[in-house]
Amino acid sequence: MTEQSVDPLAPVVAKDGRYDREAYRFVFEALDFTLKEIGERRHVNGQELLDGIRAMAVNKFGMLAKMVFNRWGITRTDDFGEIVFNLVEAGLMGRTEQDSREDFHDVFNFDKVFGESELKR
Repeated sequence: MTEQSVDPLAPVVAKDGRYDREAYRFVFEALDFTLKEIGERRHVNGQELLDGIRAMAVNKFGMLAKMVFNRWGITRTDDFGEIVFNLVEAGLMGRTEQDSREDFHDVFNFDKVFGESELKR
């Protein structure tokens, strides 16, 4: 058995090595988290997913969120768009005609959202 047959993310990570495998796993986790927060199974747009990513990151990593994301190759919200569309292109995530990478462009600033003063609120 090859690594790709065991791990469906292997070809995605091999094709675009900018992001760690854990970043892709986190996006799937954040999608599940977002759907639970919404309370129904339906399509989630980029803004909703980013809201879920932000909330889950704060819950899971606290003040280390920005550092964790940076280690995974993620430094801005646009990176999450790249990850999502890599998953879409691999057939591991769906999209609608209205979805685009632009939905993830500069949505929030990591320093502001994951900064120490913000997390104490």
